[in-house]
Amino acid sequence: MNVTPPQSRAKLRRAVSGSMLFFFILGDVLGAGVYALAGTIAGRVGGAIWVPLLLALFFAMLTAGSYAELVTKYPQAGAASVFAEKAYKAPLISFLVGFCMLAAAVTSAAGLSLAFAGDYLGAFVDVSPRVAALAFLVVIALLNARGIKESLGANLVMTIIELSGLILVIVAAIWFFRSGQGHLDSALQFKPGVSPWLAVLAAALLAFYSFVGFETSANLAEEIRDVRRVYPRALFGALLAAGIVYMAVGVAASSVLSMDQLVATSAPLLEVVRVSGIDVSPRVFAFIALIAVANGALLTLIMASRLTYGMACQGLLPAPLAKVLPKRRTPWVAIVATTLVSIALTLTGTLATLAETVVLLLLFVFLSTNLAVLVLRRDKVAQDHFRVPTWVPVLAIVSCLLLLSQQSLETWLRGAAMVLAGVLLYACTRMAMPMAKARLGGGSGPSP
Repeated sequence: MNVTPPQSRAKLRRAVSGSMLFFFILGDVLGAGVYALAGTIAGRVGGAIWVPLLLALFFAMLTAGSYAELVTKYPQAGAASVFAEKAYKAPLISFLVGFCMLAAAVTSAAGLSLAFAGDYLGAFVDVSPRVAALAFLVVIALLNARGIKESLGANLVMTIIELSGLILVIVAAIWFFRSGQGHLDSALQFKPGVSPWLAVLAAALLAFYSFVGFETSANLAEEIRDVRRVYPRALFGALLAAGIVYMAVGVAASSVLSMDQLVATSAPLLEVVRVSGIDVSPRVFAFIALIAVANGALLTLIMASRLTYGMACQGLLPAPLAKVLPKRRTPWVAIVATTLVSIALTLTGTLATLAETVVLLLLFVFLSTNLAVLVLRRDKVAQDHFRVPTWVPVLAIVSCLLLLSQQSLETWLRGAAMVLAGVLLYACTRMAMPMAKARLGGGSGPSP
């Protein structure tokens, strides 16, 4: 494999502090998942929404442990594909892992753009959802290109706003209880006619989508100050904070709304605020929801562009994708490419369909990363780094297999088509490399 030499590779700016990283992860986890999919989760499990959320948090924490070890051991942009290359020594596997991560990111951004352009935006303007989604992605790309510090500064503001929206839902439920109308026992009821365990596992698949996003932070490894100390604290802290808020929101939603109300609405948390009778304008909450979706899309496309940049530096994607703006030090070609793909994907499905595809692709990435932790235990590095007990990646692998068993055939076919497109791209990149070297005057080609 032909990797760009360190001395010739443009460096990214180390501008991410511990607090910025915490809010990056928290902002990426708190997003459209809980704002838009709470009703769908209720349709699978019943009123006990918090149970699959708790199970999904446990699964996410297991895989997060593997990320914490590998990021602090190998702090490089590219994350999952870098780990796979070091563990398996096979360029194709490294590419497929990185491409699954990349495909999941651009698919998620496409789904989030549709969520942004839906009913929440309709509360303010009457515009075509496709046009709104296109304009939304272009604005996100411009902010991404401006710089990582500026992007994370915007993320800090948006994360506080979206967190306030979830807290508002909890406050609205408390207000509703004060009137004597709440039904807390609904939060302990499971869907009738289905085994509670099977219902929880099926719902955990969508609940897991509400927690994905923590892995995107691994692609900022080269831009984090004191990464070996800061990264594990920010990662686990943000996941726990998100989990606590999610479960409280789940209890609030099922205690205020009936199951029919939860399942019927595409904006379940807005419905909680409306039914509660709290003196808050629906437009205020719609604005908060839009901010939450925008924040998720911004952070997802930041990760996608950094991953594309890292894979290009590894020789797994075309070299022009590693180009960096001279002053801003941001990977501008990668930003343009990932944005264009996200725009195209907005035409291919709904938010729920795209969400399940994202989870499928990420589960393969997580399987690779959890296995890589075990394989790379024999690789010693000079620097001290975070280390998890061996049972953590082992249980994480089991959790990934459990969630894979819940995917539908349609989702498997969609994921397979995207991976096939990746294989074709990989083949084209490999064939182009010897010709590029010949034009430059020789040099060894890529390893077989």
